[in-house]
Order: sequence, then structure tokens, then C-alpha cells
Amino acid sequence: MCVICGFLYEEEKGLPEHGLAPGTRWEDVPENWTCPDCGATKDEFEMIEI
Repeated sequence: MCVICGFLYEEEKGLPEHGLAPGTRWEDVPENWTCPDCGATKDEFEMIEI
């Protein structure tokens, strides 16, 4: 979850429109990836249980 805007990245859904296929694990998301809603960097995300 982005700590800035609350965007949730869900591994099972991925973000195909942003180059992340369904099933892409968070560890495999590129370090230069940014939040599609607010542009925050990957290090601005925290893992949460849904």
C-alpha cells in the first residue's frame, strides 16, 4: 500500500496497463516503478495483509 495516497498493489491482479502482469510479486516489481496514482517511489510502500 502506498503510504502517501493509499493505492493498493495486488500481486494477483498486477497492473497490466503499467507493464506488471497478473501474478507479478512485489519483490519483482522494478525499483524504478512509481505509484500510478501519486508517483511515489517503491520505497514509499508498506506491505499490509488484506
